[in-house]
Amino acid sequence: MIEQRRLPHNFEVVELSNYVETAAAIKTMVVRGAGAIGATAGFAMAQAAMAVPASATATEMEQAMNEAAVVVEAARPTAQNLFFAVRTVKAAALETLGPGGGGILDGLHDRFVKAAVSSAQAIADDDAACCKAIGEHGAVLFEMHGHRVSTHCNAGWLAFVDWGSALSPIFVANAQASTSNSKQKPFVWVDETRPRLQGANLTAWELEHQAIAHAVIADNATGHYMRTGEVDFVIVGSDRIAANGDVVNKIGTYSSAVCAAANGIPFYVAAPTTTIDPNSPTGDAVEIEERDGEEVQYTTGVLECGTEATVRTTSPGSPARNPAFDVTPAHLVAGIITEHGIVPATPEGIAKVARYQPS
Repeated sequence: MIEQRRLPHNFEVVELSNYVETAAAIKTMVVRGAGAIGATAGFAMAQAAMAVPASATATEMEQAMNEAAVVVEAARPTAQNLFFAVRTVKAAALETLGPGGGGILDGLHDRFVKAAVSSAQAIADDDAACCKAIGEHGAVLFEMHGHRVSTHCNAGWLAFVDWGSALSPIFVANAQASTSNSKQKPFVWVDETRPRLQGANLTAWELEHQAIAHAVIADNATGHYMRTGEVDFVIVGSDRIAANGDVVNKIGTYSSAVCAAANGIPFYVAAPTTTIDPNSPTGDAVEIEERDGEEVQYTTGVLECGTEATVRTTSPGSPARNPAFDVTPAHLVAGIITEHGIVPATPEGIAKVARYQPS
């Protein structure tokens, strides 16, 4: 996978040989973004199945998958796609064992492994297909509202298997405008997204390579450009969507939504339906990950000489708090762009497209 922590200054691909390494890559943000985390978690579970010895009993296979699930699910606590993938791949593998861990012994190990790998690949393929559809459904917003869009964090193809969620409508609209004399190309306001700068580092990098007009702005500048009439609408991604339509996304999303509401600007959320968690009745039921305060106290970048360096940007004696996500209440969301179309951020709208029922 791409080592996202090295972007945009260096492009590096890393190989992860087992599910423990893959879970660590999720935890340390080598990979990040809802769909990418989900696909990676699915492949981690496939790695766990592949590591089971061919001589293992059905009970030992089940135990191995249960142990791997604990490790992978502990990597990040907020992104729903991770839990969806772990449980889906685990269920596919265990189904081959039969009721009560039994099953036909001949070829059991092969069926067990193939089921896990096929399930993981299906999750990845589904993520790419859903994001492509999100782009097609969301591109109409540029005709409805205008060409100047604001986004927060990174929800492009780096954050998914392909296309992305929030950036997918931008990519599609830009392609449509390139082949039409009547359509204006998108312009994107890119929140820098402190403290890890996913907007400044990742979203801007994607847009630059797609030749899409954009500008990186400080997070606190978003409201200014909304008030001065330079933002037509907002699209952000999501790490989890609650049953009532509340949206959990990168810290700072709520601030953007409040500013948008104050200025009469439509605020949309783009996400595949694997991001919906019907077991979370509201956003308040979702565990909000709090990361190490050092991410706030230090910043990593490239010096003029080309050397990568980490520098402290806060007062040495000051502690820091670092919530990774926040909750945007459903009433601030104009609509949720899914692979099935744009649905309202209401219990009825969510239930209509949710992948599975609450347990």
